[in-house]
Amino acid sequence: MIDIYYIGRKGEDITVDFLKKHGFFIFKRNYSCRFGEIDIIAEKDDLLLFVEVKTRFEDFMVSPEEAVDVLKQKRIKHTARDFISKLHREYRYRFDVSAITVRAENGEYKFSLNYIKNAFE
Repeated sequence: MIDIYYIGRKGEDITVDFLKKHGFFIFKRNYSCRFGEIDIIAEKDDLLLFVEVKTRFEDFMVSPEEAVDVLKQKRIKHTARDFISKLHREYRYRFDVSAITVRAENGEYKFSLNYIKNAFE
C-alpha cells in the first residue's frame, strides 16, 4: 500500500534540502490561513519565496507542474498577501513551484525534482 502522506512529505523535504543548499532560510512550512496554504516560505537577501510543492507519480494523469492551475495560483497569492501583511518589513517575493516526480524502481521510490522559479505572478 502506498503511503501518500509519506510521498508528499518526502517531496517537501527534498525541496527544503534544495533551498537550503542554495542558501535559503526556511521561514515557515505549511503556512495556512483562511485563504489557503503555502507549503514552504523561504527567505534569502530580502527575497521571500512562496513555494508550492507538488509530488506525483510519473504515470499520474496530471503532471506536478500542471496541478498548479490558475485557481491554485490564486489561492496561493491570497495566502501570500495574508502572510506578508503580518510582517514588519518590506520584502521582494516570488512564486515558485517544486515539481517532484516519483517512480517505483526495484521496490523503492525514486524522486526527481524540477524546480521552477517565477512559476507564476
